[in-house]
Amino acid sequence: MRLSYFHSPDRVPAEGMADAAVAIDVLRATTTMAWALHNGAEAIQAFADLAQLDAAASAWPEDQSLRAGERGGQKLEGFDLGNSPLAVTPDRVSGRRIFMSTTNGTRALDRVRTAPMLLTAALVNRRAVAQRLLQHSPEQIWMVGSGWEGAYSLEDSLAAGALADALLEGSGVNLLELAGNDETCAAHALWQQWKDQPEALLRLASHGQRLQRLGDHDADLACCAALDSLTVVPSQDEPGVLRLS
Repeated sequence: MRLSYFHSPDRVPAEGMADAAVAIDVLRATTTMAWALHNGAEAIQAFADLAQLDAAASAWPEDQSLRAGERGGQKLEGFDLGNSPLAVTPDRVSGRRIFMSTTNGTRALDRVRTAPMLLTAALVNRRAVAQRLLQHSPEQIWMVGSGWEGAYSLEDSLAAGALADALLEGSGVNLLELAGNDETCAAHALWQQWKDQPEALLRLASHGQRLQRLGDHDADLACCAALDSLTVVPSQDEPGVLRLS
């Protein structure tokens, strides 16, 4: 098993595809996806393009669908939900399909949607995702961070390092045997430095600071930093559609 990390979708190799891919957007798309499915959402259908989202959502029964959209950290006008894990409560999402588009996270998913096995991970479910990967033992795994509009993000790299650490624990190999690129080693080093205070790292990160400038997001940041608080593994079972598997 070889594990490679790419800190934004545009860093993913143009040719070929890994046996398994893991999309990461800690603040906040993949955290929200995990909580939505945990709270009973039928599925999450992800879109990089808003026009495609509108077309798909319009074809779905209104009482069984929700539009979730965010740009620049703020909820899109006219959408039912933004991108907060606290908003996807059971009474809001149970039995419904969420049609979702975010600034960065859904772009990462779109980039690796052809992977034979596609999962989403965040700090909240990293051990569950690691266990799923260890069960299937794919030869090559790509972790794809969402970044921020193509730039590096601390929080996604922290989660990539946390996932790498859980895979190291479960597989019994060392980092030299597991890491497929330097970014994986760097992400693991970041995790080792901040593993006892992940929320502090999220607050230090530029997007964490952006959210704090937009308003009171303390509860969101705490939720996104809650390591291994969920056991759900969102998995793509048809292009762009994530369910529990």
